[in-house]
Amino acid sequence: MELAGKRVLLSGATGGLGRAIAEQLAAEGATLVLSSRKEPDLEELRRSLPGGAERHEVVVADQRSPRDLVRKRVHPLFDAGDIDGLVANAALPGTGRLESFSEEEVGRALRVNLEAPILMSRALAPALTEKGEGHMVFIASLAGKVASPRASIYAATKFGLRGFTLALREDLRGTGASASLIAPGFVRDAGMFADSGADAPAGIG
Repeated sequence: MELAGKRVLLSGATGGLGRAIAEQLAAEGATLVLSSRKEPDLEELRRSLPGGAERHEVVVADQRSPRDLVRKRVHPLFDAGDIDGLVANAALPGTGRLESFSEEEVGRALRVNLEAPILMSRALAPALTEKGEGHMVFIASLAGKVASPRASIYAATKFGLRGFTLALREDLRGTGASASLIAPGFVRDAGMFADSGADAPAGIG
C-alpha cells in the first residue's frame, strides 16, 4: 500500500515499538491517528513527527475496554471513511505461570492483545473492502509461533492473533484490502527487558 497521503490508525503508539512504527509511517507520508492511554506522551509524539500537530491527531483510549474503544473512538473514524489502514500494536505482557494470574488479569490480557484488534478490524474491514484498498497490520510475537515456559497467557493471545490474521487475509482476498502479521522477537529499548531493566539472556541477539 502506498502510504503517502493515507490515514493510518496506530494503537499502542507511545511504547518503544509504537514510536518506531509511528516515525517510519510519518516519514513515508502517512497521516497518523495515534492511540494509547497516555495523553501527554501522545501529544509529545505527535509534535515530534514529520508534519507535527497540524498533520496528525491523537485518540486517548484504553484498550482494556475494547468495546468502549470501538464504539466511541473507532467507529466514528471508520464511518467517516477517513481510515485507510490499521496497525494494531497495543499489547500487554503476560509472563508467569498460569496460576499466578488472577481472573481479572487473564481477561485484561485477552481483551487488549486479542479482542481489541479483532473488534477494530471488524469495524474497519467493510470500509476498506468498499474502497477496494487498504491494509491492516497486526503486531504479534515469536510467542505466537513457538511456545515457551511461563508464557501460556501471552502465547495464547499471540497464537490467537496469528490465526485470526491469516484467516482474515483469506476472507479479504480479491477485495483490494488485506491483512498482515508481524512477529517480532526481542526489541532493544522496548518490551519486557527494557521495562524491567533486566539483561536479556545470552544468545538472544
